[in-house]
Amino acid sequence: MRYEQKGQHDDARTGVPETESALLDGQKILITGATGKIGFPIARALAAGNEVWGAARLRGPGDRDKLTAVGVRPVVLDMAEPDFADLSSDFDYVFHAAVDPGVGDWGRCVETNAQHSGDLVAHCRPAKGFVFCSTGSIYGYQGRRPLRESDPPGVPLRPNYSFSKIAAEAVCTWVAGHLGVPLTIIRICSTYGPEGGAPADRLEAMLAGKPIRLHPDKPNNYNPIYEDDYVALGIRAMEVADDPPVVVNWAGSETVSGEDYCNYMGRLVGVEPIFEYTPDAHTPLWPDVTHMHEVLGRTTVPWREGLRRMILARHPELTLAQPVSTPQDIR
Repeated sequence: MRYEQKGQHDDARTGVPETESALLDGQKILITGATGKIGFPIARALAAGNEVWGAARLRGPGDRDKLTAVGVRPVVLDMAEPDFADLSSDFDYVFHAAVDPGVGDWGRCVETNAQHSGDLVAHCRPAKGFVFCSTGSIYGYQGRRPLRESDPPGVPLRPNYSFSKIAAEAVCTWVAGHLGVPLTIIRICSTYGPEGGAPADRLEAMLAGKPIRLHPDKPNNYNPIYEDDYVALGIRAMEVADDPPVVVNWAGSETVSGEDYCNYMGRLVGVEPIFEYTPDAHTPLWPDVTHMHEVLGRTTVPWREGLRRMILARHPELTLAQPVSTPQDIR
C-alpha cells in the first residue's frame, strides 16, 4: 500500500496548480519528534505502506498509544541525552523533527539541536535520505521582501533556539558530507492544521479576547502551510536528499498577511481580532518559495480552506459563518 497526497486542481483565486502525488512504499523510516505537530502526521501517513519507527521521549501517558494506534512503532529517544544502543541504524529514510525549543540552558540547546543531530546523521549513515528540520527564524530580517535561502542569519527574538539551528545546519552538513549521507535541510516557516501551529495559537488568543502581537512593519506576511501539504512536501524532502545537501524554505505557496488571515478567522468565528503592534514581536516570516517549487513542488490547500479545516478540527463545537468577501480576500 502507498501513501498518496492527492493533488487539487488549480484554484481560480490563487493559481495554485495541482501537485504530483508523493510516494514511498516498503521503506524502513525513522521519524523523530514523532508525537509532535509535524512528525506525527508524517509518521501516520507513511505507516500505511512502510515500516515506521516513531522516536520521542514518550513521557506522556498516551504517547505510546497515539503512535501504535496509527501503526507506528514507538521507540524512546531523548535527543538531549540520546542513547542509540537500541536504535536500529539501517533506516532507508530519516525525518528528524525532534527539537529543544531553547527555553532553558543555551549550552544544552546547542548540544541537543546541533551536536546530537550530527550524531544521529552519523548513526543513520546507510540512509538514502535524511531530512533535518531547521527553521525560517534563523534569517536576519530583510525588510519588505521574501526571505531567500541565500540570505544571512540574524539576531532573532529566541536566540538560543535559532542560533542552535544555525549551528545544527553546519554540523549536519559537515557530518553528512563526510559520510556521504544524502541530506535535505528544510527551513520551516509557518505550519498549521489540526495539530496546531501559529495560526492556531492566534485563533486561541482571539477566542480568549487576548491581543495578537505583530511586528510594526506591517503587513506581517507569511506563507502558512497546511498539514496535508507539509506531509506531502516532508515526504518529498526525504526523496530529494542529496550531497551536497538540498537547503530549502518549507512553507505554503500562497502569501497572506497575519492581519488578513486573523480577520478571516475572526469572521468565521464571530470575533473581532485585537492587534497589538510591538517591536518585541517576531519580524514577519515571509519566505521566498521559488526554490521550494523547483525541488519539492507546490502546495494544494488554499489558506482559507486550510483555516476552515483547522478551526473545525480544533473547535468542533463552533458553527462557522460563511464570511462575506472583502477586497483583501480577492487577490
